[in-house]
Amino acid sequence: MIKELSANDLKIIFDSKKINCNSTDELEPLEGIIGQDRAVKALKFGLNISNSGFNIFVSGYSGTGRTTSVKEFVEEVAKTKPTPPDWCYVNNFNDSYQPNVIELPPGRGKVFREDIKNFVDSVKSLLPKVFESKDYTEKRDAIVKNADTAKQELLNGLNSRAQSQGFILKTTQIGVFIVPVINGKVLNDQDFLKLDQKTKDKMQEKRTAINDDMKKTMDTVRSYDKKLAEDIKQLNHDAALYAIEKFINDIKTDYKDVAEVIEFVEEIQKDILKNVDIFIPGNLKTGQQQDIFPWLKEAPFKKYEVNLIVDNSGLSGAPVVIEQNPTYQNLFGRIEKEAQFGVLTTDFTMIRSGAIHRSNGGFLVMPVEELLKNFFSWDSLKMALVNKEITIEEASEKLGYVSTKGLRPEPLPLDVKVILIGNPIYFNLLFSLDDDFKKLFKVKADFDLSMDRNDDNIKNYARFICTICNKEKLKHLEAPAVIKVIEYSCRLAENREKVSTRFSDIADIITEANYYAYSENSKYIKTGHIKKAIEEKVFRSNLMEEKIKEHINDGTILIDTKSSAIGQINGLSVTSLGDYSFGRPSRVTASIGAGKDGIIDIERETKLGGPIHTKGVLILSGYIAQKYSADKPLNLSARIVFEQSYGGIEGDSASSAELYALLSALSGIPIKQNFAVTGSVNQKGQVQAIGGVNEKIEGFFAVCRARGLTGDQGVIIPQSNIKNLVLKDEVIEAVKENKFHIYIVSTIEEGIEILTGVKAGKMGSDGKYEEGTINYRINKKIEELAEKMKNLKGSSVKDV
Repeated sequence: MIKELSANDLKIIFDSKKINCNSTDELEPLEGIIGQDRAVKALKFGLNISNSGFNIFVSGYSGTGRTTSVKEFVEEVAKTKPTPPDWCYVNNFNDSYQPNVIELPPGRGKVFREDIKNFVDSVKSLLPKVFESKDYTEKRDAIVKNADTAKQELLNGLNSRAQSQGFILKTTQIGVFIVPVINGKVLNDQDFLKLDQKTKDKMQEKRTAINDDMKKTMDTVRSYDKKLAEDIKQLNHDAALYAIEKFINDIKTDYKDVAEVIEFVEEIQKDILKNVDIFIPGNLKTGQQQDIFPWLKEAPFKKYEVNLIVDNSGLSGAPVVIEQNPTYQNLFGRIEKEAQFGVLTTDFTMIRSGAIHRSNGGFLVMPVEELLKNFFSWDSLKMALVNKEITIEEASEKLGYVSTKGLRPEPLPLDVKVILIGNPIYFNLLFSLDDDFKKLFKVKADFDLSMDRNDDNIKNYARFICTICNKEKLKHLEAPAVIKVIEYSCRLAENREKVSTRFSDIADIITEANYYAYSENSKYIKTGHIKKAIEEKVFRSNLMEEKIKEHINDGTILIDTKSSAIGQINGLSVTSLGDYSFGRPSRVTASIGAGKDGIIDIERETKLGGPIHTKGVLILSGYIAQKYSADKPLNLSARIVFEQSYGGIEGDSASSAELYALLSALSGIPIKQNFAVTGSVNQKGQVQAIGGVNEKIEGFFAVCRARGLTGDQGVIIPQSNIKNLVLKDEVIEAVKENKFHIYIVSTIEEGIEILTGVKAGKMGSDGKYEEGTINYRINKKIEELAEKMKNLKGSSVKDV
């Protein structure tokens, strides 16, 4: 049914009393998420189910408060969860390339690290004193003295036996030699050669026997030296053990419930006792080397350190980590390196944790778009979730770039709930193309773009505005200004019965209005400040719209708003510039002739029309066929085009305008050009809802106002779009003053009657339409075209 909308039909009526305040500073700030009941229910389920694979994908558009809301909600849930353990990496004394991991109760990791540091510092300080002590020195000297005495007795005995045979022992830097002696004179090689052969043979025989004796004696001396070294080593071992045993036992007692710690300190004890020489004064590198390379002094003790990679000492509940830049290193950590003498070196102390380590035992929140952008991050995350362990490795190793041996830290067991946040398109793509995704992310939390405009939500919206003002330190809003913000929210939602959940856009408008309030030294943000903020936001983005209006006003773009024309109509479309969308009228024309081509979409033929637009045009063929040619052939060749359209066209919202132009061309009845039309149509002639209805109405209104409102101009929209009308005040005012009109229709026949002023016409019982009506004339025209084709007998026909 045809209805003209009044100003009252267009206004959104709000009762400011429902927000229960004169200004937002009287309200309680809002806590929690509003308008996302479906998402909240899904989040509650996903966060509390502990089964494998029930990670969460939060689907929604930017600006709906996804990240902030999820963070606040997850943090509340995290408070009820147990605090996860601390994690440390320590040296593997059996294989330093494979550091071991130690799990400790929350808060004890830091204490353990300090305990080991204090222990090592104590040992470094105590052991040198032990080895410098009088008691140790006396024991060591006694061992050395006993060994020296025993060796000297052996050598003296050997020397006595050699002398009895006419030889003496001569000690040099390269060893001990036997030298012959005759009549108290030591013979050199020349003197020995001058002796007669008999004497030489006799002395050589004696030399051989003494050499055998000396060899046995020197073997015994060396065994004494070996025993001396073993006795001193045992002395050092006993002295060191006595000094450190109490410290070791204290640590074992403190950490008796952690088997890995007991094992680690026992390995430290073994290593200290094995390498006790590094604690003995004079054995370490000293002097100039330490001055140039101070790290050399600490290098021998670095292997005893504790690398605390996850410290949960400050947590109460489970961790919540939001990683906005999930590169592979930020997510899984890295193994740092340092240059020493021109060579890159590393060890377990250079292992650094990533977000997945810090969130282990809790929740990890990431933007899915950034995750997919970063090389290796997505595949490594899936692998970690499947294997339930965190492996730290070089990213370059995955590409095969590193051939040298590197660290292979022991993997950590993984228990984390991953929450990915992203636009719906990412969920659809991953679900369709990645089999692992559907196994690992079984919970979807959909964030809606709008919520019902009921009393509770209006009150909560006002409280949300209060929260924004407090959080951003903005001036508070008067009650009428709150109403204006809610109207703007309805506009964003494109539904007078809804309010938008694009909270970032609402916050931006309030922030901009705050600027204008400050400029006027106003105590509160008023309605005028909100309106100005909205207008200025539009002004900063609508240069293209203004240019198109200029071209329409100067006649470059042909738009008629006063006369009538056959086969011509003003269609309405929306142009989107990303941050701003605006409506504009476009001339749509149709021409007809006899033929068998049917309805040709020129946009499609020139590849300027999208698939949805093409579908809309093809539907017109179905409407014409079922309406007018059920009993006769449809010998029609018609062409429809958007005039002066040089870019692509998509959507079916102009299909009703195209049909009106076609019906006008077929009937020969002109269409009033003071109207513009929007709406899609089905094959039954029903006019269907479209998007961007506000922008379209305002676009045609702006053209008419620039040329002068005549009082008979207006637009025709689908009846089902009433709920989407959130128009500018200037349009509503023009409607109120009868300077502009908005009609709603539900069928094509209702629309064509408004556009032509002629009745559509009903079919009588005889199967014929009322004479003089639009349907009568169209039916007659189709009969004429059929007859013409019959007479022409297939000859080509030019368009008429």
